[in-house]
Amino acid sequence: MVADDGGLWSRLQLWYYRIAASGCIPRTWHERRLPPPEARSARAGHLKLEVVSHCWRYASFLQYQLSSIVLFPPNDLDLCVTVYYAEEDAATRDLLARFGAIELPRVRWNWQALPREALFRRAIGRNHAALASAADWIWFTDCDLMFRENCFDSLAAALQNRRDALVFPAVESCTPLLSDTDPSLHPDPEQQLVVDIDPDRFSARRRSRATGPLQIVHGDVARACGYCDAIAYYQKPATRWQKAHEDRALRWLLGSQGVALEIAGVYRLRHASKGRYTGTPWMNRLRGALRSLVSRWQERRLPR
Repeated sequence: MVADDGGLWSRLQLWYYRIAASGCIPRTWHERRLPPPEARSARAGHLKLEVVSHCWRYASFLQYQLSSIVLFPPNDLDLCVTVYYAEEDAATRDLLARFGAIELPRVRWNWQALPREALFRRAIGRNHAALASAADWIWFTDCDLMFRENCFDSLAAALQNRRDALVFPAVESCTPLLSDTDPSLHPDPEQQLVVDIDPDRFSARRRSRATGPLQIVHGDVARACGYCDAIAYYQKPATRWQKAHEDRALRWLLGSQGVALEIAGVYRLRHASKGRYTGTPWMNRLRGALRSLVSRWQERRLPR
């Protein structure tokens, strides 16, 4: 498949789907496969969860995520950890190889290499995982999220007998925006593979909807609808990393902003610079400055 070059037709499609996802267009124009609640399994007991993450030039954040699973593994569910990456990202590839050698009860590592152009459109890997998963629930996340103490077990308790299409953690604990010079952003896996960060650096924020790293989809829904599988535009590779507008499209296609659940131990590292983007140093600094301004504005509006 030819990669998206960001031309005029691509921009027109992007704007169409962004407008559509605002609710201006009925979701059934694009997605009619959503199983009704009564057709979804209401699983109870020992559940199966798949966590799906992406990593491109973010090995230091992925190290914290995988470390959190090693430090706080599940007791009350079986966990499959799926990470999509590109072989040419040597730091991520090597990190996955080292974590893959760690054996944990009830945890299975699942590393999935993609061509860089497919990795750059996050919905491609997420859709691949959704259609292929055997899990009861799938947590689509980002590699800067950590699953700390009691996260998986509290999730297992909250998901008993549920049929919701989409759920999310009601509370997420976040750091302030961390600068590139913050030493916590540069753990050395050669010196210490399993790392942790002081939880006192995080503050809790309540969430109102299932955003990109906090989308937990019912397994029957994922297998029926994929992850924006109905929208060919979001399944097309790209020549550079794409902003994740499809997060909003998923909520539109599923007809839900998500149901908030009380889940413990959800922590996220926030960072001013985006290493996955390419560009000149001055443009990257400008992006970081704008991100800091937007973050401060958003934090003032968030309930605590």
